[in-house]
Amino acid sequence: MDDIDRKLISALRHDARASLSDLAMDLGVSRTTVRGRIERLRQRGDIVGFTVVLQEETKTDPVRGLMLIGIEGRGTERIIRQLHGLKAVRAIHSTNGRWDLILELGTQTLDELDEVLGQIRRLDGVSTSETNLLLSTKKAG
Repeated sequence: MDDIDRKLISALRHDARASLSDLAMDLGVSRTTVRGRIERLRQRGDIVGFTVVLQEETKTDPVRGLMLIGIEGRGTERIIRQLHGLKAVRAIHSTNGRWDLILELGTQTLDELDEVLGQIRRLDGVSTSETNLLLSTKKAG
């Protein structure tokens, strides 16, 4: 992957619906070059798909937290399936070390967050947890 490929990917991340002409103009290459590079990046698996981001998904939840969960036994997959059904669960990460899962949570109020924490703690197999509120974001992915 060269500098043009990286700039193309950056431009597509900003606007995946940009026309080949606009991308070519921004990168200083021909439309044919842009088309060929996109196709090559897709065939190699560097680009695995395109997606739609809804406006509501760009809004930050007023109350956000990270919940670290310890699971007893072999119920991790079952618990992950149950967590997928909770609206406040924004992401589920498996990890190593003391905790089995790290959840990113988002709600409108502290009361809602408290309710979600209670629901998660009551799941069969959740043995321990720790939650930290996120106060501000200094850099987002």
